[in-house]
Amino acid sequence: MSTAAGTLMPAAFVGHGSPMNALERNRYTQSWRALGEALPRPRAVLVISAHWYINATAVTAMPRPRTIHDFFGFPQDLFAVEYPAAGAPELAEEVAEIVRPTWVGADVDSWGLDHGTWSVLAHVFPEADVPVVQLSIDAAKPLKYHVDLGARLAPLRERGVLVLGSGNVVHNLAGMDPAHADSGFDWAHRFDDAARAVLTGEPEEVLRLREAADWAAAVPTSDHLVPVLYLAGLGAAAGHGADVLVDGYTYGSLSMTSYTLGLDGVPPASGDEHAAPLPDGVPPGSTNI
Repeated sequence: MSTAAGTLMPAAFVGHGSPMNALERNRYTQSWRALGEALPRPRAVLVISAHWYINATAVTAMPRPRTIHDFFGFPQDLFAVEYPAAGAPELAEEVAEIVRPTWVGADVDSWGLDHGTWSVLAHVFPEADVPVVQLSIDAAKPLKYHVDLGARLAPLRERGVLVLGSGNVVHNLAGMDPAHADSGFDWAHRFDDAARAVLTGEPEEVLRLREAADWAAAVPTSDHLVPVLYLAGLGAAAGHGADVLVDGYTYGSLSMTSYTLGLDGVPPASGDEHAAPLPDGVPPGSTNI
């Protein structure tokens, strides 16, 4: 299905968790597949992944982005995964033009598609037949910069581009506990609930989350939260909140909650399978998930 003239492409944020989700079927990856089936056919995807976190704002501009295996300790089967989607250099140029005067660099040879992107798209578009561009997270910028930049990307939705954030609303690797493989600590629930209230109701107020009592535990570093700020910016530009695609927790201190914006009719995920596990014998903080 393609978008009709004058219609808006939906947008989304996915809580990606372990890259092993690329190989597994569970209720989270089922929801990602349901997302792909419910979406109109995008012209291309612009992904903001937590794992391209650099001191610049840039977009991938190569015609054939490489698959990056940017994690440690996982089985060889995961390192063998390739996601051969085409790039879209023309989209990279559009992004740079839309957000002027903000400068956006064109990366033609250094990055590609990291696991925050392909572990999700392996389910959303399993044929890898939709072109993909990544937008970096500029670590040197304040959080408001990312909300504002997300809002300025809104015209892409009118041009058939799916804007997709990939991270985790709650992401504390040091706090992960294998005894809580399919549950969250109380503080993780509280912060995730606070985020849900803002994102579904008043996305323009997303930065109020910094005042939450559980901010320091839920967001020890901002890399995995920033992608959801882009969805909040898009929601603010659209004048309405997002909807929950799927929710849940893994290892106590990761939220797997995902959201859609402007998309109805995605069937809820069924089953009780928990998110993919971490590798044995490797400290969570060393896996780069």
